[in-house]
Amino acid sequence: MIAIFRTFLWLGLTSFGGPTAHIGYFHRTFVEKLRWIDAAAFAERLALAQFLPGPASSQLGFAIGLYRGGAAGALAAFLGFTLPSALAMALAGLWARSLPAGRLGGLLTGLELVALAIVAQAIVAMARSLCPDLPRRLMALAACAALLLWPGMAAQSAVLALAALIGTRLPAGAPPAAGAPVPGLRGLAVGLGLLVALLAALPFARPYLLAGSLVFGGGHVVLPLLREGLGGTIPATAFTAGYGMAQAVPGPLFTFASYLGAATDGLRGALIATAAIFAPGFALYAAVLPLWQRLSRHGWMRAAVSGVNAAVVGLLAAAFLSQILPLGLRGPRQAALAALLTAAAFARVPPVLIVALGAGAGAALL
Repeated sequence: MIAIFRTFLWLGLTSFGGPTAHIGYFHRTFVEKLRWIDAAAFAERLALAQFLPGPASSQLGFAIGLYRGGAAGALAAFLGFTLPSALAMALAGLWARSLPAGRLGGLLTGLELVALAIVAQAIVAMARSLCPDLPRRLMALAACAALLLWPGMAAQSAVLALAALIGTRLPAGAPPAAGAPVPGLRGLAVGLGLLVALLAALPFARPYLLAGSLVFGGGHVVLPLLREGLGGTIPATAFTAGYGMAQAVPGPLFTFASYLGAATDGLRGALIATAAIFAPGFALYAAVLPLWQRLSRHGWMRAAVSGVNAAVVGLLAAAFLSQILPLGLRGPRQAALAALLTAAAFARVPPVLIVALGAGAGAALL
């Protein structure tokens, strides 16, 4: 468990760029470097995270911890990945009313370009393993095009469902190797469900529970949900400044809730808000995962998952093209730094060095 916590803590300290970038960091760390999980198992768990509501990258980290170390590993993964940004955001929330609003400077721009480099390398690596033949490559391209034309949660869900349907016409591939059952998974799902029920009894926690139950895929959609749910309990300027702060720290964007909880009810509020926004997605993931694993042993389900995996590559490519690549096209300096960082990522430079290079060059040049 210590190794799981330590590895995810390092990622929690260095994974800048939001959920799409986190998937890239996870793939590079756990599939390519440490080999804690193979590409197929990684993709299956990512596909489930994309299907279910909640913070997709955090659910994926939760699932990798579960795969590696059971229920205790899942908890270690969550704590390690979430603690750095949750603590930083909670401390910022204590002084929320005096936080400056406005654009962040070159440091943040450099970190955004780090995300560009990491995601580009991850998409190429995932495409090689998950789109090995022409039909799957065409599915990935079609998914990317569809989501560029019709962005949004509804289109994403429709694309994944259609990919699963088309995938049933593809070869199923070999059945997965029989793995040891995850210990305590049913108890974990029940425990998380009880936590959700307990939090639902607290009026303070309800806006965060609702947001955590309705957001699909990423954290950016949480902004309007929390703004509406909290009403006027926090000034608009402090709310906006906190969301800007969330872009500047590594780790999950959902720790914006830690900031809001601290801004409205101190450290107690930060703890309750953080638990409330993450718990629904984790409870649902733990409850559905056994069924997902049983279904994956059937040939038709493995074929459907192979289609979904190809579509996930297209989904990540669409997010990269529409949300991340434009960051590197805002001027010649940004383009030059983005090209340098991307070359470093493809040259297998360690991510921590890429983060340091991006942050330092961004602060100095941009």
